[in-house]
Amino acid sequence: MGSHEKKSPKKKHRALKIILGIIIAIIVIFAALLITITATEYRPADIEDIAIEGTAAADTAVKTGEDLTIATWNTGYGALGENADFFMDGGTHVMTDDEATVQGNIKSMAAVSASLKPDFLFLQEVDLNAKRSYGIDEAAEFTQLLEAAGLAFDNSFAYNYKALYVPYPWPTLGHIEAGVMTFSSYPVTSASRVQLPCPFKWPVRALNLKRCLLESRIPVVDGKGKDTGKELVLINLHLEAYDSGEGKVAQTIMLREVMEAEAAKGNYVIAGGDFNQTFTNVDTSAYPIEEGHWAPGIIETRSFPSDFGLLMDSKTPTCRSLATPYAGADKDDFVFYVIDGFIVSGNVRAKEIRTLDYDFKWTDHNPVVLKFELE
Repeated sequence: MGSHEKKSPKKKHRALKIILGIIIAIIVIFAALLITITATEYRPADIEDIAIEGTAAADTAVKTGEDLTIATWNTGYGALGENADFFMDGGTHVMTDDEATVQGNIKSMAAVSASLKPDFLFLQEVDLNAKRSYGIDEAAEFTQLLEAAGLAFDNSFAYNYKALYVPYPWPTLGHIEAGVMTFSSYPVTSASRVQLPCPFKWPVRALNLKRCLLESRIPVVDGKGKDTGKELVLINLHLEAYDSGEGKVAQTIMLREVMEAEAAKGNYVIAGGDFNQTFTNVDTSAYPIEEGHWAPGIIETRSFPSDFGLLMDSKTPTCRSLATPYAGADKDDFVFYVIDGFIVSGNVRAKEIRTLDYDFKWTDHNPVVLKFELE
């Protein structure tokens, strides 16, 4: 029979030192991570001027009484096409597409956007440099593709997300620079990034989105070309998604206050994008939300001035769940949402709002198009 040799006190002491060393190393690494996250946190000012680039014809002007078109589209940073699911929505993936597919999705969405020939275009979830989209400068891609299609736009970009490194889940989200982008076929005189309330506390706040309003100002002339002294104020937005509700509420209140202040000056105001909320005047009964799925917030129509228009098209869903891939799924048993649309001031006459059905091939959202005129 073999004998059982007990560990000597020296071996025990050595083992304890190794364990203690591992624990100390973990603590040091974690502390260094927290320090780095805190030191590099994106801390934008309440209001920042945004650069305007592009080729909009300088001799053009927005006129009252003319038919105009604006489109909005959450591009899903080119990586949330029909084959994608996403861990934050109950899926399993972080990296959801390969680089070639991301490039193809961007090209397809730019081609559709160009075919609409909108006077104005709002894009959300546009990456400048992010691991999740292979470092592709999507803002430059969209700009170049639209110009190649023969469209002349002024454009501006505002950060909604800027993090040196997001260390979760696994594989990690990594480096992210992303935001919202506005295109205008009319010259934009100024653009501003307006910081929205952030519902998260440190350290989660340091790794999370810092959502904003991208505000663009365009002079308005009357039907005879005379300056009215008023502006068309375009507000591109992508409101909170994964909070417990208070973030959406606070951001919506601030949006309303900004719109009311501009309308009080006599300006024409259009806010649009991904609200991550549904308006109470929109019938979404055709899109029941199953238990366990992400649920949008609700914007009470009566919380805005009575002459404002809250506009969504519920005949076609604007967004689909990312709990599972869409390709090959049973569409009759899928979860859809109506969360993209526009809010307009009382002096903007909405003529038609329509969600275009592209069956979520390139992103988890469909584009929404509004036809309107300035009264």
